[in-house]
Amino acid sequence: MRVFGVPFNSAGRPEGVARAPRALRDAGLISLLEHRRPIRDAGDVDVGVLSPERDARSGLKSLDSLERVTASLRDAVAGSLRDGERPFVLGGDCPVLLGCLRGAADVAGEVGLLFVDGHEDAWAPDRSTTGEAADCELGLLLGLHRENLPSSLTRLLPSLDPGAVVALGPRDAEELAEHRIPSVAGRILLRTADDLGSSPDAPAVYARDATDRILRRAGGWWLHVDLDVLSTDALPAVDYPQPGGLTWPELTALTTTALRAPDCLGMTVCIYNPDLDPGLEHARRITDHLGRICARPDV
Repeated sequence: MRVFGVPFNSAGRPEGVARAPRALRDAGLISLLEHRRPIRDAGDVDVGVLSPERDARSGLKSLDSLERVTASLRDAVAGSLRDGERPFVLGGDCPVLLGCLRGAADVAGEVGLLFVDGHEDAWAPDRSTTGEAADCELGLLLGLHRENLPSSLTRLLPSLDPGAVVALGPRDAEELAEHRIPSVAGRILLRTADDLGSSPDAPAVYARDATDRILRRAGGWWLHVDLDVLSTDALPAVDYPQPGGLTWPELTALTTTALRAPDCLGMTVCIYNPDLDPGLEHARRITDHLGRICARPDV
């Protein structure tokens, strides 16, 4: 396993989620993983210069940095896979997924995605209320809303087969309806947080079904975990809390079950804001969770 930090914040600020990779390292993540499996910490990738300015054409903040981090992660992930090491990517926020999946596709061809997130993240960039690419990355991966992006960025983006994408855990339907943003539920298989909480076995069952479905359409797949899939009680150190969400045991059951499936190419973990966790209490909880799900030597 090769660990990459990505100090990227699509709000264009060098604080908040951009500080998550360092905070998780400070909480002992690398040493914990080293006791359980061979790993190499490759440090942080280049994210360019963050800027809070919103691009006039695309509507996105920190557009140059988004392009830089996408290119950096494409190279980092592809190199890791070619060297036989599974990439484990610590965000930052969710647009880090763009470069990860492009790098994986460069090596493995068709790539599927298990997208574990409290939001659908498929807004058109110019309709995002924040201007953050973290509102948009799943839509971009599905080939949506690219028309106002610079060609230098669109050339870097992978295009996923919607049949090889499953989203587990979104609970933002009310917000999407309020802003008249179409759901991607008609394009991909999507199970809400309520679905996952419907029974004690539901997280594992839906995770198993998801990976089975993905592997029927793709030779390899990527696991993406946005920690705001958790309830605010479980993890308050996130920028955009919502009602509902998973418990830590539910997230652990989901991810450990998913990782029992073959051909997982890599993993991203995003959306933890250490500025909201001054004692690093929640960083240690995240570290413990990641140590548990990565304990098996084949993960």
